[in-house]
Amino acid sequence: MIRVLLVDDQTLMRAGFRALFEFEEGLEVVGEAGDGREAVELARQLRPDVVLMDIQMPGVDGIEATRRIKADPALAGVRILILTNFGLNPYVFAAVRAGASGFMLKDADPEELLRGIAVVARGDSLLSPAVTRALISEFVAGPPPADPDAGRDVLTGREQEVVGLVARGMSNDDIAAHMVISPLTAKTHVNRAMTKLHCHDRAQLVVWAYESGLIAPRRR
Repeated sequence: MIRVLLVDDQTLMRAGFRALFEFEEGLEVVGEAGDGREAVELARQLRPDVVLMDIQMPGVDGIEATRRIKADPALAGVRILILTNFGLNPYVFAAVRAGASGFMLKDADPEELLRGIAVVARGDSLLSPAVTRALISEFVAGPPPADPDAGRDVLTGREQEVVGLVARGMSNDDIAAHMVISPLTAKTHVNRAMTKLHCHDRAQLVVWAYESGLIAPRRR
């Protein structure tokens, strides 16, 4: 059973999600919060598997709430799936840094949202193509960033190739097909790269790939 906490300042939005999940086998809504402060409190009380987190809320917003939840060792098992109305929302980039495990647009199909919750709940990370483009656009909009301490040399050539493909928005299955390896081997490369780079999840790998200069965004 996947236990979900709904966080959105719009009551109707939360009601819509609850109605969608009500008859879904294997999924239970354990609570609702209307702002980030309440979300953190309920996460500590209820220990949900997944928090569906809105970004823009009054008071403590979704980014700060995500940061507080991920900073609490007692909530290490809580995964956060960000939902936003804005494909190019500048807050998305900050939420990656805060430790969110996945990002989806609120207009996603119900089936896609349910799959996303399942992906995040099992410990994987989720970046929809639209959100991947949003992350990349952050770099395209300004000068190419570089982090001299990024530690690219800690990765093998194979791992660098895999991280580059992750940054292009490929899933493990896509990477496996592209590199002619098994999906399990692709996942192993991704996990090793995350461990070496101290990235919490796949989303932060995308950020690292562009910050380190491993991938250069195509400029219009």
